[in-house]
Amino acid sequence: MANVKLVFKGNQCNEEHELECFATNENEIFISIDNGLHHPSWICLDESTSIKLAKTLRTEINKIKEVNNA
Repeated sequence: MANVKLVFKGNQCNEEHELECFATNENEIFISIDNGLHHPSWICLDESTSIKLAKTLRTEINKIKEVNNA
């Protein structure tokens, strides 16, 4: 497995937000969200939960596409 961290930058409300995602040594996916205030929120997901999250995100993205194409 590659040693890679993905960082996504947001720009809501002209504030910097950051989502970080990477695989841990415990075969989990670590996700943290930092809104620039206090400490970042984070969660570790096992493989099956990570897959469910990915499917849910795809579904929500498709809903956005449907609204924008209507």
